[in-house]
Amino acid sequence: MKRAVSVLVAALFGLTACSSDNTTTITVSAAASLTDSFIALGAAFEQDNPGIAVRFNFASSSTLAEQLAAGAPVDVFAAASSEAMDRAVQAGTVEQPELFATNTLAIAVPPNNPARINRLDDLAHPDITIVVCDVPVPCGAATQRLFDANALSVVPASLERDVRAVLTKVIQDEADAGIVYRTDITAAGDRVHGIDISSESNVINSYPIAVTATADDNSRDLATQFVDFVLGDDGQSILRSWGFGTP
Repeated sequence: MKRAVSVLVAALFGLTACSSDNTTTITVSAAASLTDSFIALGAAFEQDNPGIAVRFNFASSSTLAEQLAAGAPVDVFAAASSEAMDRAVQAGTVEQPELFATNTLAIAVPPNNPARINRLDDLAHPDITIVVCDVPVPCGAATQRLFDANALSVVPASLERDVRAVLTKVIQDEADAGIVYRTDITAAGDRVHGIDISSESNVINSYPIAVTATADDNSRDLATQFVDFVLGDDGQSILRSWGFGTP
């Protein structure tokens, strides 16, 4: 993991050096579950701010926090859980975070649902092949809370590095089901079928965002503007269109 983080940090430094003289670039590290919504947010922010480019680095929140601690040149950090952001706060790599969205878990199955899964309890059946996120990442921690709260004994076929890896295995018919965020099912469209988990049984993840302590003077103001955009009416409208809840 340390080797992978070092490689990713080096790549980020290289990308930063490639910025055009005529374009000011800010780098946003965001949780994998934010991929589609933040690409949309970035496009809207760029449209409102000509000459500004938003570059994204998507990965699990824990990986992104490690990259920050290793000195990655990032201007904004958006995490999929308060716990991941708290680690960044304790490491001194971010400024004051603010909550900007919430998300809930859902069950993703292939479109034809070959295992005939209809509810959460079905995942405990020994013949079901289920993939989930590894516990150190927010989607994995949320999944474990979900299973514990519902007294479910589930043996995953694999533990994935982030929620998009779980989704990919379901899309590729490598699993009967996967636990993902509700927003990932929205983003996947007809490539998966989503099964909702009742609000009484579900867990809620809160998403915080912060300007990083490593943002330089040139990018700090823009990073703050981007965070304000995410928190503002236009940003919240975009997030709701991708299925996120309000903080």
